[in-house]
Amino acid sequence: MSLPTSIRRSMFETMVRSRFWDDRLTTQYWIDKTPVFAFGAGPLPGELHTSHGQEPVGAGVCAALSDEDMITTGHRPHHIAVARGVDLREMSAELFGKKAGLSGGRGGHMHLYDKRVNFSSSGIIAEGLGPAAGMAFARKMQKKSGVALSFLGDGAVNQGAFHEVMNIVGLHKLPFICVIEDNKWAVTTHKSMSTACERNSDRAENYGMTGEFVEGNDPELIYLATQRALERARSGEGGTILEIETVRLSGHFMGDPAGYITGEKSDYQVDPVPVYRARLIDDGILTEQEASDIERVIGAEVDEAITFALDADYPDANDALNCTFA
Repeated sequence: MSLPTSIRRSMFETMVRSRFWDDRLTTQYWIDKTPVFAFGAGPLPGELHTSHGQEPVGAGVCAALSDEDMITTGHRPHHIAVARGVDLREMSAELFGKKAGLSGGRGGHMHLYDKRVNFSSSGIIAEGLGPAAGMAFARKMQKKSGVALSFLGDGAVNQGAFHEVMNIVGLHKLPFICVIEDNKWAVTTHKSMSTACERNSDRAENYGMTGEFVEGNDPELIYLATQRALERARSGEGGTILEIETVRLSGHFMGDPAGYITGEKSDYQVDPVPVYRARLIDDGILTEQEASDIERVIGAEVDEAITFALDADYPDANDALNCTFA
């Protein structure tokens, strides 16, 4: 099935925006990081888990969503946040710990929250599943539209919360999609060493859900699979475990040299952004000049967001105890 030109172009733009933002963040992150694990040094403190290679997941899934749909995700949220439309300036400021950030600089890059686009992320592995299921349960009880999606990695599937939530979703046929980003690695542990089944989507049948596996890190196949899952959820057919084959082009976090990725490295590490760019040019969707123009405009947009974050004020020390409950 051929997708509309507007959707294909939009997904490419989203992938470029996510990649360029991660590239700029990486540059800022390494400033004054001597030694490598001096996490508090430089303008961008803390750990940083970039989304290099996983851009098609965010672009393909989010292109199919409506404004009423809700998202939770985990510690690697950039590509999903960008694709969902989280404000790039405010999100950048949040990462730099600035007052103008989404949460006033309190959350950092793993704990992004923007209720305007129904998006949140958590650094606690698999813990976005429960809140997303609660959102789905509420929408069903209230007879309101909106599907809840929770993104997690293949390693997070082995957390107990996954079983508990999938059981509830299947039992009550909730409007819910569990998106598993299968990059084959849980930090430094390969999937073959932690998971008995080859495809986590095969677990869906045991929960009374639909399972679907998307190969090839292809944004268009991801978009179509998401559409099918959304149609099932909106029609009362219940939830889907949507497992998407993707790739982590870097280590688990900035500073991880990923020396454990050895024999499969050349085949595994295929960059999806230039691949999709070339595909759209070959298909006549874009010319080389149009692709370059898109990259130039988005590059300027990302640069402006980073500059905004760098120039923004740090929070006032008197605000340190705000937003606390004890």
